[in-house]
Amino acid sequence: MPTPRLTFGRGTALAGMLIAATLLAGCNGRAARITPYPRPGAGQYAQGQNTMTTREQRAAVSLDRGLQLEAAGDVDAALAEFERAIAINPELTPAYIKAGDIYRSRKEYEMAESRYGRAAQIEPGNFDAQYLHGLVLQLMNRVDESVRAYLRALAIRPDDFEANMNLGTAYLQLNDAGQALQFSQRAVRIQPASGPARINLGAVYAALDRHEAAVIEYQQAAELMPTPDPRLLLNLADSLGRIGRHPEMVATLEQLVRTDPSSEAYERLGAGFFRMRRYEDAYRAFENSLTINPGYYPALNGVAVCRLNQYLWSGKEDDDALYDAVTALRRSLQIERRQPKIVELLRRYGSSGSSRTSSQYTRVPTR
Repeated sequence: MPTPRLTFGRGTALAGMLIAATLLAGCNGRAARITPYPRPGAGQYAQGQNTMTTREQRAAVSLDRGLQLEAAGDVDAALAEFERAIAINPELTPAYIKAGDIYRSRKEYEMAESRYGRAAQIEPGNFDAQYLHGLVLQLMNRVDESVRAYLRALAIRPDDFEANMNLGTAYLQLNDAGQALQFSQRAVRIQPASGPARINLGAVYAALDRHEAAVIEYQQAAELMPTPDPRLLLNLADSLGRIGRHPEMVATLEQLVRTDPSSEAYERLGAGFFRMRRYEDAYRAFENSLTINPGYYPALNGVAVCRLNQYLWSGKEDDDALYDAVTALRRSLQIERRQPKIVELLRRYGSSGSSRTSSQYTRVPTR
């Protein structure tokens, strides 16, 4: 009779196989295209009188001055001029947008949202106001509202790359991959050479359990990007594993841990080795994951499964292996309680593994 062997299933509390690649387009660099307002000249004053310009003219002067100061690199003074323009003329949309750009660049998102939101109210047909309002709402994690703003922007300019791409990521954040698909596909059609757009489309396919299609998008993204993003390689490895291409999964993760080692990457590598029945390599990878982050509970689960297998292979004689496994399971549940399969493993083996008093996992800190 063969020795029983524990295996990883999708629910064995390894790290979730999909990392949504929410790479926002225009997050740092996009700003509205503002045409400087003309400065009032002599003809704008009544002849022979020292009269004031109109409110609109004075606001335009401040806006124009702000644009010049921003171009010269004096951002603080530029912001003051944009706010002055708003105070003079509360209906001046470009001043709100330019002030919002500066607040957003400083990560002062609440101030940016108030400026973009007001611009969008004043001028509903202004694409930049609607798009930038959606962007900052998404950065603030007000994703439902960002979706509505992006849809308003796309009603004005349906083929804008950034709006389509970000709307796709917003729907993905809302776990609505079905809605995300059309906008992510459109973004790739608009800019086929965009690596981030293909990463996002791959993440949508993965969320729809279309991992063959996801692999194609991730591989194309890797070819387009000079240095593949770690999230790209993690996503690619996940989808390769889901369709049973474990040697390629392992090769991708080995490349990743050479350049950007992380607890997550090592844990995924351990899962790949385990599925290839390279159990010693799997155990070492899980240990490496815990060396980087002792509280990374998916790696604790990986260690537990490896040690439980050692216990079973020994004919249930290796008490040290059992004790280490049970201790790792308990530590994992202390960190994340919502793991029904780990609870079941602990129920089955916990009482048998409680006789020893020390383990290398007893001092693993919890969050």
